[in-house]
Amino acid sequence: MIRTGDEYRESIRDGREVWIDGERVRDVTTHPSLKPIVDARARIYDLAHEDATSAVMSYVDNETGERCPTGSKLPLDKEDWLAKRAAVDVVMDDLGGIVTRVGDETVGEMWSLYDGQDVLNEINPAFSEHIRTHVRRAALEDPFHVSANTDPKGDRSKRPQDQDPDVLLRVVGENSRGIIVRGAKFETAAAYANQAFVKPTIGDWGNAELSDYAVGFIADMAAPGIRHVCRSSFAGRGSDGEYPLANRFDEIDVMIIFDDVEIPWEDVLFYRHTAAAAFIRATLHRYSMFPFVQRHLRFADLLVGLAYTNAVQTGVKMHQGVREKIAQLVCFREGINAHLTAAIELGERSPGGLLMPNQQLLYTGRVLACSQLPAMMHLARELCGGQLCVTPAAACFDSPETEPWLSKYLSIGDIDAEERRRLFAFARDLLNSDYAGHRLTFQLFAQAPPFSHLLAVYNNYDFEYPADLVRRYAGLENGADASTPPPAIGAGELRAPAVS
Repeated sequence: MIRTGDEYRESIRDGREVWIDGERVRDVTTHPSLKPIVDARARIYDLAHEDATSAVMSYVDNETGERCPTGSKLPLDKEDWLAKRAAVDVVMDDLGGIVTRVGDETVGEMWSLYDGQDVLNEINPAFSEHIRTHVRRAALEDPFHVSANTDPKGDRSKRPQDQDPDVLLRVVGENSRGIIVRGAKFETAAAYANQAFVKPTIGDWGNAELSDYAVGFIADMAAPGIRHVCRSSFAGRGSDGEYPLANRFDEIDVMIIFDDVEIPWEDVLFYRHTAAAAFIRATLHRYSMFPFVQRHLRFADLLVGLAYTNAVQTGVKMHQGVREKIAQLVCFREGINAHLTAAIELGERSPGGLLMPNQQLLYTGRVLACSQLPAMMHLARELCGGQLCVTPAAACFDSPETEPWLSKYLSIGDIDAEERRRLFAFARDLLNSDYAGHRLTFQLFAQAPPFSHLLAVYNNYDFEYPADLVRRYAGLENGADASTPPPAIGAGELRAPAVS
């Protein structure tokens, strides 16, 4: 059944080994670098219990009669996706910012493997049962679930066996209880999550020697032998008034060290089977893309709102050049919105019987959102102007010595200087701060690099229809009869999965 925020906090007070800035963290729920984002995740749990938001954040499971989290429900129809979209909006509205790695956007990766049960059955029918069990457990028990993908990688011109073999996570042994794994993975939020779906990132499995690396499993983030080494936090580097986003929403990235960790057999999803590893790599973001792109939509909302508010405050919104730039931001926002909306409306039935968002639309929507994000952020900087980088600190607005000058020179009509300062503190944290730069860089690999995004579009696109149009209209040989009607949008068999 669904947990409370306090129950979540208690679940991660489990003696896990977490390090940040060279310091061993004794309690991840109270450490100043981790507490803000732990509190944000706890707040998401609490929203499922409050009268105003419970109906959006949870649903009643038909089998158990218990309330369960909307985000972890298997998507069987269009209404399920609409409910998930509404739940993410509720979270961001309540928190007052964007959180990306909070579980709903990673549990979908298990649904991709759920679709591959026929592949798992080729190895061992028990593995197919394991993924069904874990998908069901995620829906009922409400763990904070993350996904560990990226390896340190080492020298990519060499095979792992030709350097330190632990540079990619691998199986080093097994016993009656399970398998033993060694290596490292990067995963945002692992230090304060309950579990992670760990899987390989290798794309070419042509060499059978790589089979020790073809392993996927669910790992308890407090298991013996697991160590979390965190990057430095952006929280606490200034007041909340100065950095309203960094101090509340910095999601800590973690290197998870697996030092001969025993994974129980019931948590192993595939093992020494390159076909399963290739399948999950090819379909990994089939579902998790949707909430990932939805976060870009909310970020686009903030860009539009920031640019427009500043234009209104400064009285420049009547200028054609300003309106054109704001309109570009609006087109970016509505392009993302259109892809998300259409992906649900034209959803496709998956091999496992789930409703996938339309893959052509979702993959192209991801490219739109990620590829244009840097340019749209810079466009918002242009519309804010130089004041974005020269506005004095909040302390100067509070000082009796300097406040009168700032009040005189930064007030605009009825808009006082403090209002202007708040707007530009938000703008700086959204666009120019260390936190902003980190968040932008994160998008370059959060769901694979940009070239993989484009390859996924190519591999998931149905080229037969436009190619047939050209054959027919140009009178080429082997063209279809001109009277043959075009297929309905979104119709047709499921295309081969792509590297995502």
